[in-house]
Amino acid sequence: MINRILSKLPKALSRSKATASPMATGSISIEGARKAENQQAGNRIVMVMVAMGMIYAVIAGKLVWLGFKDVAELPSRQIADRSTSASRPNILDRNGQVLAMDLKMVSLFAEPRRIVDPDEAVELLSTVLPDLNFKKVYKKLSSDAWFVWIKRELTPKQQSDILALGIPGVGFRSENRRFYPGGPVASHILGLVNIDNQGTAGIEKYLDDNGLADLQKSGFAVERKLEPVKMSVDLRVQFAIRDELEKALERYKAIAAAAVVIKVDTGEIRGMVSLPDYNPNTPAEASKPDRFNRMSAGVFEMGSTFKTFTTAMALDSGLVTINDKFDARKPIRIAGQTITDFHGKRRILSVPEVFIYSSNIGTAKMADKVGIEGHQEFLTRMGLLSKLTQFELPEIAKPSQPKVWKKITSVTASYGHGISTTPLQTAVAAAALMNGGKLIPPTLFPRTKEEADALATQVVSKDTSDLLRYLFRLNVLKGSGRKAAVQGYLVGGKTGTAEKVVDGRYVEDKRFNAFLSAFPVDDPQYVVLVIVDEPQPEEGNTYATAGWNAAPMVKGIITRVGPFLGIQPDFREQDTAIMSSY
Repeated sequence: MINRILSKLPKALSRSKATASPMATGSISIEGARKAENQQAGNRIVMVMVAMGMIYAVIAGKLVWLGFKDVAELPSRQIADRSTSASRPNILDRNGQVLAMDLKMVSLFAEPRRIVDPDEAVELLSTVLPDLNFKKVYKKLSSDAWFVWIKRELTPKQQSDILALGIPGVGFRSENRRFYPGGPVASHILGLVNIDNQGTAGIEKYLDDNGLADLQKSGFAVERKLEPVKMSVDLRVQFAIRDELEKALERYKAIAAAAVVIKVDTGEIRGMVSLPDYNPNTPAEASKPDRFNRMSAGVFEMGSTFKTFTTAMALDSGLVTINDKFDARKPIRIAGQTITDFHGKRRILSVPEVFIYSSNIGTAKMADKVGIEGHQEFLTRMGLLSKLTQFELPEIAKPSQPKVWKKITSVTASYGHGISTTPLQTAVAAAALMNGGKLIPPTLFPRTKEEADALATQVVSKDTSDLLRYLFRLNVLKGSGRKAAVQGYLVGGKTGTAEKVVDGRYVEDKRFNAFLSAFPVDDPQYVVLVIVDEPQPEEGNTYATAGWNAAPMVKGIITRVGPFLGIQPDFREQDTAIMSSY
């Protein structure tokens, strides 16, 4: 059409010239001749403009038609190019070790309109790819489509064998496949991607939700080397934690276990593992119902570890001092329930004794001193009752609590029953009690102390923090945490043994155990929290409380990760100085 318009343009101009008759001598004035020439020139300009407008209109129409043309009608090579999975950045641990990377793979596609004999093509492909769904592939090859995928991520041998078959209408396309060198070691942190290399869980999804997906859609992440993403996680620590948890699952015949190590002055997570886990290189494993991240995506009654926060609340309120005493000789009856001690001393206890003997009665009376509203406010202030909002993983559970707090709510919450929170939030709150009273949001990315201080909220006084460090250490020396002691490191902590709720009732023989610890308590650097779900008594033992399983698990982890974290062991006797200061 454009050529036809251009060919007619010279003829039109010629006709316009022929219409201009010569001036008759003396019959028309000079002024009239000038007007005629101007009119002719104007006509020519108008005709040229009309012609050019028609040309541009045709071009614009063609562009619009191409823009709305169905993708199925585009050449298969263009579709294959659009179907290429986008690149993702390498993910590194804090020391530069690769946690996730892209590998180049080849995928098989077909152009059904160019397939001569679909039956023969399917038969030939089955000799190399016997696991294909032949009915599905035949349907694809018999269609009128320009482009269909046949098999994603072929091996080099499969590609070579298919090439040797010489099937017209089939081709190969290079794609990116995500690979995790450590397999399951950091699976709940890293997450995983789908067949199109798009993040569906963990940090992989976080990266997509924070700009990578937009970069991919715009085409800037295809076949391009992206800057690596560095994590706060130490792969050595991660491996050691996972190894200790695996051993514990076997030793205590538990159904699950998890642990986290947090830097108390920055909120950086050095390691976090939840078992059972999955291998992100085989994504189907992640869909099993028991493979969720118990540290951040599970909510549990944390048992007596919550006595840490009740004691801190009472001391920080000024209504209780470290020298106060509480009568634990008789059980407490309230709202039809009886509050007793598991191994009661049946005497008046000091605050340190309430803590190391894990007295429910004494702890409940401390909470009563503060009151219902003060108790709820304190746990909220510590970040234990609201969902984590400043954390990178999308798998975050929301804590649960009664809609209306009554006295029985406060009493049972004082020793960790009746409200549920995530283990990660428990560890973060404990870090605040160890670092001088600053609540710092956790992170999986490197963070300086200055950056952490800008995010921190002062939740308790430094004096309260010092007292909790003392109580932590005292509990490992003389209380239920003795099996967490590590030579060379001043470890402190609090056990927690909670009966699990089944069908709305607490069941004595199903326990959820935890040990909340910090080291070294003379100058705390790290908080370590371990949980173990439904542990059984170790062979040759009759006890399955936290002091007999969660505490030894913490010992094993600290013994192995302490050197990696740069904590120099100190074998001098230091406890005398620490204990005599109170």
